[in-house]
Amino acid sequence: MNLGPPPALRASSATALFLDFDGTLVDIADHPDAVIVAPDLRPLLERLSDALDGRLAVITGRSIAALEALLGPAELAIAGSHGGEFRPAAKAAVEPLASALPDAVVARLHEVAHENGGLLVEPKPFSAAVHYRHHPEARDNLLDCARQLAAEFGLGIKHGKQVIELTMPGSDKGTAVSRFMALPAFRGTTPVFLGDDVTDEDAFIAVDRLGGHGILVGAQRPTAAAFRFEGVAQVHHWLHAALRTFQKGDFQA
Repeated sequence: MNLGPPPALRASSATALFLDFDGTLVDIADHPDAVIVAPDLRPLLERLSDALDGRLAVITGRSIAALEALLGPAELAIAGSHGGEFRPAAKAAVEPLASALPDAVVARLHEVAHENGGLLVEPKPFSAAVHYRHHPEARDNLLDCARQLAAEFGLGIKHGKQVIELTMPGSDKGTAVSRFMALPAFRGTTPVFLGDDVTDEDAFIAVDRLGGHGILVGAQRPTAAAFRFEGVAQVHHWLHAALRTFQKGDFQA
């Protein structure tokens, strides 16, 4: 089924907005630190959050520290490490939703990365990702290693766009969405989640279960999302249009 674009976003006391970062708010780069962040992205998100009375959260596979190293200190609710880190509101303390990833897992991933041509290992507080964009031939070896570690340590596996990630239980974006939606500020609202990767499917399923809808960013593929944008540029256009609507006071009840 080909998905069409979503309707315009209108300010409403019944709306909650959740946004993935890589591939949704910024284009994916060859190296995670090489993404280009639009200068107006952080103020745009902060203004939208204000318009929605704080019911906007970024839910990313990056750690919160890594996200803010790129975006800047953001006055936003954020779930990092696929939900392993949870900041329920701007300036709130970060709450862990998962246990720390064992050091032995990261050590073994570094070994298999070295054995397969020097893959990029990205350790995080509650997960670790290995990128094989420059070594696609390493995919099967890396996946075998990830499956062995997952079985040994009781971990989850997320296979995204040329990246394989091992996560602690509780580190998934669907859990993060559900945790936000249980907060007083979000409770009873309609959630909307934007994401691009298969790692966002947990969140698409969660918002659908809660009466909302997911918006896929990128090429058509099987998904639990209800709508689709072709790329990051369309997402920015949609968010800017929403902010202009909010500033005009054209609120939807």
